[in-house]
Amino acid sequence: MSHPLGVSRPDLTVTDLPSPEEVFKVSRIGPKELFKYAVGPSLIALGISIGSGEWLLGPLSVGQYGFVGVGWVILVSALLQTFYNVECSRYVLATGETPVVGWGRVPPGWKLWIPLSVLIVIFAFIAGGWAASAGQGVYALFHGEPPPAGAEEPRLWAIALLVLVFVITASARRISRSLELANWVMVGSILIALLALCLFVVPFAQWWEGIRGFVTPAAPPSGITATQLGGLAGFTALASGLNWYVMGHYRDKGYGMGFRAGYISGLRGERTEILASGVTFPDDERNRSMWRRWYRLLMVDMWGVFFVGAILGMLLPTLLMSQAVAMSGERPTRANVPTFVASALGDEYGQVMFYLALVLGVLILFSTQLGIFEAMVRVTTDAAHATSPRLRALIAGDPRRFYYPFMIVLLVVISIIIHFSLPVGLVEWSANMSNLGALIYPFLLIYLNSKLPRPARPRPWHYVILILNFLFFGFFFVNFIADFIGDPLVTF
Repeated sequence: MSHPLGVSRPDLTVTDLPSPEEVFKVSRIGPKELFKYAVGPSLIALGISIGSGEWLLGPLSVGQYGFVGVGWVILVSALLQTFYNVECSRYVLATGETPVVGWGRVPPGWKLWIPLSVLIVIFAFIAGGWAASAGQGVYALFHGEPPPAGAEEPRLWAIALLVLVFVITASARRISRSLELANWVMVGSILIALLALCLFVVPFAQWWEGIRGFVTPAAPPSGITATQLGGLAGFTALASGLNWYVMGHYRDKGYGMGFRAGYISGLRGERTEILASGVTFPDDERNRSMWRRWYRLLMVDMWGVFFVGAILGMLLPTLLMSQAVAMSGERPTRANVPTFVASALGDEYGQVMFYLALVLGVLILFSTQLGIFEAMVRVTTDAAHATSPRLRALIAGDPRRFYYPFMIVLLVVISIIIHFSLPVGLVEWSANMSNLGALIYPFLLIYLNSKLPRPARPRPWHYVILILNFLFFGFFFVNFIADFIGDPLVTF
């Protein structure tokens, strides 16, 4: 029995959905089991989320222009992206295919959409601004001051952190699980430390100003550029139209039909095969009930963990930045924003606070580095494995034989690229390239999800939300391109 879906790819095999208890090997899913076993992919996404946008672009914009008009863009972006994440993940749960493989089912077929999608992800993130920014933080941690302009040592630290990502994935038994555990530690430490710092240094009036700025509809502040605002919108929460590149972790976690499809294991793990084409479930009472259970787990993971964490991850650093501006009497620049808060807190409260803020900044940027670097490798591996029978034969069905050599190649390329621009400039470029995805992928997702088994199909208003993603982030991308080649369509 099979389920046809789209074009140019094999029909989906049909079999029953597994139960959450079967997947996570527990007798029941209570609150303890929920957080111990089921929550996870959202933490990997959140580890990337609380990074370049939250520590660099958001604080830079608030530091220069204040909360009003900036905070509203942040809130709308986070809401739209969380809805979008749910729809991307819906496809993974229902088919066991990662989004990059699913795009190949959309007319005219995989020969266009899969290579193009890999190219867009690589093009968006290979600039390595997240790595270069983390390198600046490590330099300041060791030298007690921000790096001088053009210094080579921060770039060497950035490369060392890329090597650390390779070590973490290579030493894993199951790569997704290792990323989850690393992000439990990093994201938890980041949010607790940010909250403690803000409670200590930010006055109540500033808290109220920040919260009010987030929930008050307002036009963007005068003077902010199309590139800045587009970068802020694109890298609030995750990566706007390109968020799908992280949602494949639901397959490796075993959510829904992902349990039937396989996962990428680490070098220390057992050799596992991944299905080249996905599977789905029949429309009967047992599977309808099971689908509702999986969907509820997805909603808890996305709205209860990712959305709440993304809002806190943007609010708390921007509060710190606004207080740093108030204390120092200066405004951050693109060159010094990775270490601006640490320098201001150090001047006001001493070296202990300076180093605490630096450690926090490095953790934030490294969690982003870990997720983005691994995801570029993962997306390319999934795409190549699904579309090339010759490659599958060459690697004997073991995706690790492609995954790790490609990671080394990517490491070398990024190590070269980060020598060519300021870190924040690289991050702004990546963020605006993420908005390009919003012009394409909401429509591909509408096509795919409308053809899922009936219990898994979205409600009509979900399609409206996807169109809003297209309009909101697409506007910022078009404005960015117009600004890049001449004058922006809209100035503020």
